[in-house]
Amino acid sequence: MDAAERLLIELGYAAVTTRVVSKEAGLNHGLVHYYFGSMDELFLAVLERFTARLIVRQRAMYAADTTFLVKWRKAMGFLEEDLAAGYPKILFELQAMGWNRPAMRTRVASVIDDWRTVLTEAFTPAMKHYGIADGLLRVEAMVSLVLTFQLGMSVERLSGVKTGHDALLRSIDRWLASLEAKVKKR
Repeated sequence: MDAAERLLIELGYAAVTTRVVSKEAGLNHGLVHYYFGSMDELFLAVLERFTARLIVRQRAMYAADTTFLVKWRKAMGFLEEDLAAGYPKILFELQAMGWNRPAMRTRVASVIDDWRTVLTEAFTPAMKHYGIADGLLRVEAMVSLVLTFQLGMSVERLSGVKTGHDALLRSIDRWLASLEAKVKKR
């Protein structure tokens, strides 16, 4: 799986075959099919394992005894780390594959739903704390907005586009800081 992860990041799924993976891993190519059944299953196992590692990290960060603003800033740093580590590239490559493979689409959607769950768990108490849980955007809508903006920003970064990202992050940071200041005044 480590070899497949490296190759997916480096070459993309279209260039990764059973033989390429087995050579990278130093194993007999028959073992890939023996353990995973297909390259799609291997790719999905790589994505699910990578996601599980990141979700453990994310939940630990959100569980920390600090303000949501501090957590948000750290989460935005993780976006950069995850891009450098290749996670979004693997996610988007498999997501594109899934557009024509229903079983794969379902598994990739499940990974995205796992992220949605993490954000919902983090945003529900934060939005209550800030007094905005019953505001213009409910938790579900806020989570969808943030998840969509994070995915969109990752797509743009992978495409070499950074225009407006820093301004957006600074604006969100200022908004969260203003909410934090209001809480402290209560």
